[in-house]
Amino acid sequence: MAHEDKERWDAKYISNPIPDKPVAFITQYAKSAAGSQALDIACGMGRNSKYLASEGFEVDALDISSVAIESLRGIRHIYPKEVDLDVCEFPVETYDLIICTYFLKRALFPQIIKALKPGGIFLYQTFVYHPDNERNPSNRSFLLEEGELEAAFAHDLDIIHLREYWDIDSNGKKSFKAEMVAEKKGRTG
Repeated sequence: MAHEDKERWDAKYISNPIPDKPVAFITQYAKSAAGSQALDIACGMGRNSKYLASEGFEVDALDISSVAIESLRGIRHIYPKEVDLDVCEFPVETYDLIICTYFLKRALFPQIIKALKPGGIFLYQTFVYHPDNERNPSNRSFLLEEGELEAAFAHDLDIIHLREYWDIDSNGKKSFKAEMVAEKKGRTG
């Protein structure tokens, strides 16, 4: 599956590059992180990584696409790495901020918790299953269920902000989304 995913994403980034503007949710909440070590999971062409680097973060940017990773090489404060997120291991208690937008791999949830430093912030935004969605991934396993973020993270993280909401894209298509800001319990000082 990883090889097929890599080929699909490489082709997508070559033929239809993602906009360079960072996700508004990230720009709104990233500065709530106390330190400067950040991880961008499934970074794509790096729009959020570039924003974080411009705000003083040292960013580990991970993606399966070599096209995406090559586009980030040589950018100060961004450390791009081509990885298969099916088998990738995150370092323990390393990051002050972890972000993930529009990518869902439930098996990474425990790793995300472990990779955050105590007091570290996790920002997450993606699609939620709803029968009225007009735009979202075709595979339901790539969609959250309603209430899933709280159930998955509330035991280990203090949820600061959580909402599920309808959004309209630039083509007028509606989709149900979730976003969460959470802090790892155990902040020192």
